[in-house]
Amino acid sequence: MKNLTYLLLSCLVLLLSSCEVIGGIFKAGVWTGILAVAVVVGLIIFLISRGGKRG
Repeated sequence: MKNLTYLLLSCLVLLLSSCEVIGGIFKAGVWTGILAVAVVVGLIIFLISRGGKRG
């Protein structure tokens, strides 16, 4: 089983360049950050609007 894992890892290393892998990681990071900021801003707007209706 270990040999199969090493074989697959070696194939991935040969097929993918390091720039593609790093680019994919950064793209995922950017989209995760954008989504997190949108959720936080939406939550703040929701809480402010909910608090304004109490008074």
